[in-house]
Amino acid sequence: MAAVTGTAQWSSRFAFIMAAVGSSVGLGNLWRFSSEAGSNGGSAFILIYLLAVVLVCIPVLMSEYLVGRSGVSANAVDSVSDAAIRSGVTKNWNVTAWVGMIAGFMIVTFYCVVAAWVMRYVLKFLMNDFAGMSPDQVGGTFVEFISAPMQVLPWFLAFAFLTTYLVSRGVNRGIELAAKILMPVFFVLLIGLALYGLLANIGNGGTGQALSFLYAPDFSKINGDVAAAALGQAFFSVGVGSAIMITYGSYLPKSVSIPKSAVIVGLTDTAVALIAGLAIFPVVFANGLEPGIGAGLFFVTLPNAFTAMGSVGTILGAAFFFLAFFAAITSSVSLLEPGAAFVKERLNTTKAKAAWIAGGAMTLIGLVSVFGVRAGGDTFALDAIDTFTGQVMLPLAGLLIVLFVGWRLDKAIIADQFAGSEALGNVLLLLTRFIAPIFVGIVFVSSVYKAYFAG
Repeated sequence: MAAVTGTAQWSSRFAFIMAAVGSSVGLGNLWRFSSEAGSNGGSAFILIYLLAVVLVCIPVLMSEYLVGRSGVSANAVDSVSDAAIRSGVTKNWNVTAWVGMIAGFMIVTFYCVVAAWVMRYVLKFLMNDFAGMSPDQVGGTFVEFISAPMQVLPWFLAFAFLTTYLVSRGVNRGIELAAKILMPVFFVLLIGLALYGLLANIGNGGTGQALSFLYAPDFSKINGDVAAAALGQAFFSVGVGSAIMITYGSYLPKSVSIPKSAVIVGLTDTAVALIAGLAIFPVVFANGLEPGIGAGLFFVTLPNAFTAMGSVGTILGAAFFFLAFFAAITSSVSLLEPGAAFVKERLNTTKAKAAWIAGGAMTLIGLVSVFGVRAGGDTFALDAIDTFTGQVMLPLAGLLIVLFVGWRLDKAIIADQFAGSEALGNVLLLLTRFIAPIFVGIVFVSSVYKAYFAG
């Protein structure tokens, strides 16, 4: 069964791929991946990460696309309810969409805050504000900025407005148009920065250290913590579990292959993370910097490295934060879309009105993260929302969707959506029944334990 008549659809597979990749590729690919790899053994972490993408994330992606396209609505909750009813099971399985949609909505409320920091840094590099600053002064600039809510507020409001505006324009004139323009530019900038980082740091040893760190396997560093971290990063990086891909799947024409699309999106997101590592780590090692320090790497360490390069560094810094802005806007649009689709169908209103209602709520709740900052740059409110959504809600939603598709969804629905690819449908069932639930369950238990119970 195709999506309900009248539901907007992607104009082409390319448009869908760009939008889906834009959803998956975000700030996490640029700094969270590098931080996690830096803290968890480099190549050992990456090896498990790659396995997790193939064995867990791609099957979850296929599951979400399948449920979305087979449903009667762009609303993820109703899509899961419909699939459950047609499978002869309780529609209460729609809890997976509820959890994912709420998680995605809460994430975008603080995502706009981080994106506001990025926007400010684009301007700071364009204005050459860091020229002549010491490393301590560069770091102090970041702490001072995020500790002053009234300075962050205009940038937050601007980014929230842009996100809402793009969603209000609908699938083809908003999300699709932005993705088709921004993502190719993103890829060009990313590859350019990676090539520069590799070539410019050959002589000082930064390139050699980066390549060894990323790609020389050291199996002795593989342990339970590294495996859990790699599984978690793969899960969150690809963007599954937030109801986005169920909604995006509802816009997917029947002519587009779900397995091929999931593989392309999953592997492209992985390639972006690896290329980002090639852009970041040569600079980090060439300057004798610590690779595993999270947001500090992004907003303190790298700006210091760029500043030390003089005028070339100013250009590179502006380009790098432009890159981050492109990644942020495509992700924020996708995070708001499921909520807007839900409001549209529940209130029976236009997409534009629904987007502004959802966007208004996003902006109001986002103020909690803007103003929830203690002296010294302690973003306690943002961190609390990030921890609960990322380490509890997303893996829980992912676990529920693979259990639903693997054990409760009518096989006839899978066969219909995988027409012509029956063998792949059987592989999906195998992975969603036995492989993915185990690994997603490990991510969920490990994440909850580390977030709330570990020493």
